[in-house]
Amino acid sequence: MGVRGRSNRNSSRSNNRKKTEKTPFEKKKDQKPKSFKTFSERVKSKTTSSQKIKFAPKSVSKADDGKIRLNKYIANAGICSRRDADEMIKLGIVTVNGNIVQEVGTKVSLTDVVTYDGATIRPEKKQYILLNKPKNVLNVYADPKGRKTVSSIVQNACKEEVFPVGKLDKTTTGIVLLTNDNDLIKKLTHPKNKIQHIYHVVLQEKMNPKHMDMLREGIELDDGFFKVEEAAFVKSNEDRHHVGVELYSGRNNIVRRLFEYFGYNISKIDRVNFAGLTKKDLPRGKYRPLENKEIGFLKMM
Repeated sequence: MGVRGRSNRNSSRSNNRKKTEKTPFEKKKDQKPKSFKTFSERVKSKTTSSQKIKFAPKSVSKADDGKIRLNKYIANAGICSRRDADEMIKLGIVTVNGNIVQEVGTKVSLTDVVTYDGATIRPEKKQYILLNKPKNVLNVYADPKGRKTVSSIVQNACKEEVFPVGKLDKTTTGIVLLTNDNDLIKKLTHPKNKIQHIYHVVLQEKMNPKHMDMLREGIELDDGFFKVEEAAFVKSNEDRHHVGVELYSGRNNIVRRLFEYFGYNISKIDRVNFAGLTKKDLPRGKYRPLENKEIGFLKMM
């Protein structure tokens, strides 16, 4: 910055002595809407940081002789989470080779016979499938009415049964993660973990910039107060039909309800980012397995 910039700073310092410094909330309120391109690039730079992380290779010590903790064995079978498995073990409803085991921390091998409530269980291989969900597909494992579901689309991806993580309404398109990893499902859906969601919303009317400010500041919905982390126009500030919103909540139909609060008619809602996963090179209706670095990043969140 040149001489002019320095003189401006000097004059502003004297003015700031007389004025009360704005709070971070007020500063954010005064910000002008940014283009979605800049917004998405900023998010992308944060979520691709896993490429720089070196994960230690998994190994089994000779002392363990290939054994794993019983709670992990049960969780790998898709029965429940490790924490819940510990409670089952304490209750005495788990047996190993015919013997009741109640000691948390017990280790077993893959050749041991483990039963839960009288039924033999086998650990499943963990599967992680990323789907670009089409419109009018239910984001559930199965539907009693026989309607198309996300699980039916990926049924040939693996032999294990995988379940959708989180909520997405029927008409919303975009990123859906399906897995049989119960621990990861709990992690990505628990509100305290504040998992990132980014949506591209197309409105029939132009959005009033004041309403965008209100989204950032927060509005009162039927189920309580809510505000987005960020909101921006996707294409430009002139084309106000396309809006991008970033939030950290999985409330039911939250994106649709936010815009309907202001009376807008919605043409499309597309989730373009979930927990750092994007639909890059993944056409609508197609799926792919997650890469090891993506799985590692999710587990470190």
